[in-house]
Amino acid sequence: MAIQLPERTQTSSEALTPRQIVSELDKHVVGQHKAKRAVAIALRNRLRRQKLPKDLAEDVAPKNILMIGPTGVGKTEIARRLAKLAQSPFIKVEASKFTEVGYVGRDVESMVRDLAELAITMVRDERFVELRPLAKQAAEDRLLDLLLPPTPRTGFDASSETSDPSQLTRERLRQQLRDGRLDSRSLEIDVRDSSFPSFEIVSGSNVEEVGINVKEMLPGFFQGRTKKRRMHVPEALEQLTSEELQKLVDMESVSRTAVERVEQAGIIFIDEIDKIAGRESGNGPDVSREGVQRDILPIVEGTTVNTKYGMVKTDHILFIAAGAFHISKPSDLIPELQGRFPIRVELEPLGREDFIRILTEPKSALVKQYVALLGTEGVDVAFTEDAVEAVASIAAEVNDRTENIGARRLHTVMERLLDEVSFDASELAGTSVTIDAAYVRRMLTDIVGDQDLSRYIL
Repeated sequence: MAIQLPERTQTSSEALTPRQIVSELDKHVVGQHKAKRAVAIALRNRLRRQKLPKDLAEDVAPKNILMIGPTGVGKTEIARRLAKLAQSPFIKVEASKFTEVGYVGRDVESMVRDLAELAITMVRDERFVELRPLAKQAAEDRLLDLLLPPTPRTGFDASSETSDPSQLTRERLRQQLRDGRLDSRSLEIDVRDSSFPSFEIVSGSNVEEVGINVKEMLPGFFQGRTKKRRMHVPEALEQLTSEELQKLVDMESVSRTAVERVEQAGIIFIDEIDKIAGRESGNGPDVSREGVQRDILPIVEGTTVNTKYGMVKTDHILFIAAGAFHISKPSDLIPELQGRFPIRVELEPLGREDFIRILTEPKSALVKQYVALLGTEGVDVAFTEDAVEAVASIAAEVNDRTENIGARRLHTVMERLLDEVSFDASELAGTSVTIDAAYVRRMLTDIVGDQDLSRYIL
């Protein structure tokens, strides 16, 4: 018997071969072919694993990935886009934010609890989409009852379903509601009071460790309280639809599905792992280094974490770690943790040619974003080819002379370049603006030439 991934994850994974995954990632991230290949293989291995007999599949651990490369080269974006392709629960955490167990701060198990929360939201939203037609029908009936209260019936007549004048009136009113002819009317409806009384919980540990849900302890205190609100028909329909959806969705089933999806398809991206690389010094404990590594180790190796939706096994969650490793190196991590990231991928620093591609090629390239943003003000902005090359050259030059922050430098340069146009856009409606190399030089050359100024502004 083969192990089964959650249906949506399974379908999306089967549809994509490693080559197709890389092709999809190419639409959003420029270059970094090695890293794309590594994550594509890791995703495809999940499909291969589910086709194995269950006893063997349990022993097949995911091949976790360690990405090594400077900031701004696409490490996070690759992982985020991969999760979107796989329709998997995905969370990004910074290793430097965790502290060793026993110290004040976030403990490492919180990453799994956060992933479970995210999976609950994903599954619940999917159920909402599936059940929305039913909920809307029920909400329409409730709204019609308010607009046209049903008349009491003295007896039942099978033929009266179609001949009853009040029923015919109700159906005409339903059609008017659907056609939007009642949108201007307002009515008073009972809305559940969502306000939550203030409680102060004093505890020596993290709030997330308290494990107390006051709403569950005092269900009668929060359920059934309503208040009257006057609103227009479309708003009332949406409010009632939302209430009906809450009734229709089985949260126990959502919890089970979400936990399964986390266990079989979850992806955790641990950024800045180089910040916790290093061994203990002789000057006392460093609560953010080796101790944190030792706490992360069982999560990555496979353990069971207690969440409010049940126990979550981390054995088959895919972990992708990333770090610049400028000062430390991967071998500075404790040996056990190194062994849990068998795939090492080095990402290349970005240069001028990469910046030209980043500005124009991806689906949401920076140039396309600014053209679309200013287009909303009625300003037609056009970038010439030499302007894009000039922007890329300036970004690469500033990265060389100051801190190399990769593609993030392009955001700073583009904001400075379009400062005047963005400020005056509301007064330039109906005009065209061409950004050429001369315009780029006029706006940026002085700043780039003054090294002290470029250090602070770009």
